[in-house]
Amino acid sequence: MSSNDIGDFRSIPKITKWWFTGSVIISIAAKLGLLNPMWLFLHYESLIYKFQFWRPLTAVLFYPTGFPYLMNLYFLSSYSTRIETGIYDGKPAEFAFMWLFNWLALVIIGLVAEIYLLMNAMVFSVLYVWCQLNKDQIVEFKFGIQFKAMYLPWGLFAFDAITGSGGLAQLLGIVVGHLYFFLMFKYPQDFGGATMLRVPAILYKWLPNRRGGMSGFGQPADDKMAMIMQMVAGMCGKEEILLETKMI
Repeated sequence: MSSNDIGDFRSIPKITKWWFTGSVIISIAAKLGLLNPMWLFLHYESLIYKFQFWRPLTAVLFYPTGFPYLMNLYFLSSYSTRIETGIYDGKPAEFAFMWLFNWLALVIIGLVAEIYLLMNAMVFSVLYVWCQLNKDQIVEFKFGIQFKAMYLPWGLFAFDAITGSGGLAQLLGIVVGHLYFFLMFKYPQDFGGATMLRVPAILYKWLPNRRGGMSGFGQPADDKMAMIMQMVAGMCGKEEILLETKMI
């Protein structure tokens, strides 16, 4: 890893970096046989009766390595970085609260519906929130199609459903992301309702607000993440990664 690569990695905001790094470590360790994948997915009986309390966390970090995993990492790094350095710039406690809310909601749904891996849904929930907060921004989808950001999650969901690549995890992420967005922003701001979600004081104590932010680095975030993703792709046994979805 070159000094430039290290600098690019250091420029990723704190919580996104923790999430990205945790996913890479857990997934690569499972691929190398250092961790048993059967111990990493969400499983009700193992969680409740065998007290394997790590499973809700590893379920959002672990994903079988391959091209879908690399795309998950790309969306994670790109959109988590955008939202952490956007509306939550300098407010890590509020970003952490969004992450924890989405994670807890997905874990509850996963336990009830017997969904074992949650990384895809978790990434989509964060992507959905960013798209709603930047709904009028024009983004470019596959094949050069352009539309407003608010439609991007549905475009990705439809594409995966049509091509047979899945769709349930994306839909679950959309539902959870919308729940957070509605309760935190839309209901109190657009409908004049009471604030339904409040960040616990303990999160502000652990992650205090700061002045300034991560924005303004010389190289665009997507370019930095592209280089980091190439390194991860090499660790997964891939010679290259094609980032088919380019965002402006």
